[in-house]
Amino acid sequence: MLNKKMVMPLAWGLTVAILGGLATDLGPWYQALKEPFWKPPDIAFGPIWSTIFVLSGMAWVAVKHLTSDASILSRLTFLFWVNAFLNLLWSILYFRFQRPDWSLYEAVFLWLSVLAIYLTIRKVSTKYSLYLLPYLVWVSIAIVLNWDTVRLNGPFG
Repeated sequence: MLNKKMVMPLAWGLTVAILGGLATDLGPWYQALKEPFWKPPDIAFGPIWSTIFVLSGMAWVAVKHLTSDASILSRLTFLFWVNAFLNLLWSILYFRFQRPDWSLYEAVFLWLSVLAIYLTIRKVSTKYSLYLLPYLVWVSIAIVLNWDTVRLNGPFG
């Protein structure tokens, strides 16, 4: 049975995963990009993102169980939805608009949104804030990968 406190985290995770997947196009343009030697194989991205979304959702649900502070819960909900928007926007900029240069700038805001979520959760639980560390690390790696892709293939547009 679905707990009321799980609805928003579940909706967030499904929204980001589905819309991000739909915005991702690994067609000819993407296949023609020069990639840095250290880039993980494309097949790894799905499991990595899925793990990140599950951990993030678990932290969100835990915070909803640990506190009744409406301002924290409201801030956290807002931050997760901003994060969902930024995740989707990154995929659209990179894959649909074929502008890794624009997505590189946007990725900084994505990283900051993850940091804001981490810091908000940390106010309630240090333990559950650690669930966000893989997300911070992965977006950091993604920014460097994005930078290398721009360096190897630019200019775009």
